[in-house]
Amino acid sequence: MAGEFYLADTNILIRWVRRETRDFKVIDTSIQHFARRGSIPCYTSQNLGEFWNVLTRPSDRNGYGLSPSEANHHAMEVETSFQLLADSRDVHEEWRHLLVTNNVSGVQVHDARLVAAMHVHGVKRILTSNTKDFARYTNI
Repeated sequence: MAGEFYLADTNILIRWVRRETRDFKVIDTSIQHFARRGSIPCYTSQNLGEFWNVLTRPSDRNGYGLSPSEANHHAMEVETSFQLLADSRDVHEEWRHLLVTNNVSGVQVHDARLVAAMHVHGVKRILTSNTKDFARYTNI
């Protein structure tokens, strides 16, 4: 697994930057475990958009209620600690293919886009707290 890339799902990123969350310890331990094995954590522009959404959404609407300035500080933490998997025409085409071949609908279209980026960039692993969201994709 040394030198292997893995995608950090948005649910991981939003808990990793907020040390007071109940899941921080297990997530940070997992990221450190992968780092010791030489694995490289990644994110996508979509992850960062979802991340920003949660961080700046009011707390009474299941967000963190942070200001855009505070969210920017945390986004920069992600950008300096994780490698970006860039969007491209290939990612778009793979995403469209996944939507049709896996009969994807509703909110699951976002997870399919993450999987498309993984496929295009050759990433085989994802760190997530929602494994059921990715169960249909047997090659990750």
